[in-house]
Amino acid sequence: MTDLQITQGLIERDNAITQEFFFERCKPLFYSIIRKVFSYEVDYDEFVNELYVYLMENDAARLRQFEGRSSLYLWMKVTATRFFLKKRNLLIENASNETPLEEEPVTETTASPSDVQRLLETMPNRRYAMVIQKMMIEEYTPDELAAEMHITTDNLYNIKRRAMIQLMQVALNDIRNYGKK
Repeated sequence: MTDLQITQGLIERDNAITQEFFFERCKPLFYSIIRKVFSYEVDYDEFVNELYVYLMENDAARLRQFEGRSSLYLWMKVTATRFFLKKRNLLIENASNETPLEEEPVTETTASPSDVQRLLETMPNRRYAMVIQKMMIEEYTPDELAAEMHITTDNLYNIKRRAMIQLMQVALNDIRNYGKK
């Protein structure tokens, strides 16, 4: 597949081409950019999501600028590096080394506000805790919080999803530890 065919597939939002391009072919390139641009660990999926949103804005106007005068990978390297140099302080660090949750049966209980606050305080990623606090407890709208954090609403939803997973991990660990006392 030529670079122009890949570009056209991305513009047409072809899932197979998009998945292969961003999560297979460009993975080494993007990890290299992450290492060079960021002084902290960045989640790969969040990096790709931000870049994809940027490239697809205004009916993929930026992708349509690729004319094939260089390789698509060189063009992507320059485009992504410039974009992330401007945004490097706005992406969320992935400081957690925890593994994803294993499915466990969930029993329904009601937590007191103090229990919820205690769980939020024990979350390893403080920014995740802040997102849950503001969206779920203080009832900020996604647009308000995204604007306050200087990120896109799409990025906020990704952060919220990861935050909820981390909160669930903290809560399950708390339940396990409580049972040992």
